[in-house]
Amino acid sequence: MAQPPRQLHAGEIAAGLKRLGVTGSVLYVAAHPDDENTRLLAWLVGERGLRAGYLSVTRGDGGQNLIGTEQDALLGLIRTHELLAARRVDGAEQFFTRARDFGYSKSAEEALRIWGHEEVLADVVLAIRRFQPDVIITRFTTEPPNHGHHTASALLAAEAFIAAADPKRFPEQLSEVKPWKADRLLQNASQWWFKPDEDLSRYVKLEVGGYDALLGRSWGEVAAESRSQHKSQGFGQAVDRGPSTEYFTPLAGTLPKRDVFEGLDFSWRRWKGSEAVSRAVAAATKAFDARAPTAPFPRSSVSTRR
Repeated sequence: MAQPPRQLHAGEIAAGLKRLGVTGSVLYVAAHPDDENTRLLAWLVGERGLRAGYLSVTRGDGGQNLIGTEQDALLGLIRTHELLAARRVDGAEQFFTRARDFGYSKSAEEALRIWGHEEVLADVVLAIRRFQPDVIITRFTTEPPNHGHHTASALLAAEAFIAAADPKRFPEQLSEVKPWKADRLLQNASQWWFKPDEDLSRYVKLEVGGYDALLGRSWGEVAAESRSQHKSQGFGQAVDRGPSTEYFTPLAGTLPKRDVFEGLDFSWRRWKGSEAVSRAVAAATKAFDARAPTAPFPRSSVSTRR
């Protein structure tokens, strides 16, 4: 029997209206399920109102399974659904490529050879052209030593950042999508590898430890629930509140110095002919009161006719 749709509460409606006024998007790229930064994804969607996506190059079919006996393709199916469950929590969108997780790889060269470099690159380019991100963020660096899949995911993101904007690359896709040029490519530096005397001044910083009073949750709490969906990996994260800083290294495109999003316009003004939509969204956002959600709501005058 089909389940009835969940009724949104007033805080969620207010958050949705906030997102209507934002047109920017960010794509996060890594190798496996559970490689994604759930706190950053939750913050991007909830605090900034951006569209956020996670491109997992593989479905994790070569990993461990702590909740059953399934391996290979069946484990990949389990981990696919764990990723989808995580995205339902943090609000981001989920993408994949055809690459198979064949287990630990010693080098990116080995991973790309087994996967088929051009074929998987085409998948990453297609994801970028479909999602049309303003910003692409990689989880890992292109420098070994590292898990070969991790390094390969960063290399693919860097190649696809350029190739997605080039109509001569993968022209067979252009009947479905258009070339897309993301504004910038960054790498999300992991504090796990920071040295005690790490020079933090060389990174662009982002504070992602906020709290949403309408939802009654911090982004750390949302992230913990999202990350805890990776049950087959034994992953779980304690909820927390308070400041949390993410660090980024600009790699290509526009190179921000102080703010990851400096110089980017995420308003409706960036799109020609959107003035009426912008006014309607602003009016709806202003009119809705989460403390009195049953109050009359103005009817939009924006025409939906083409």
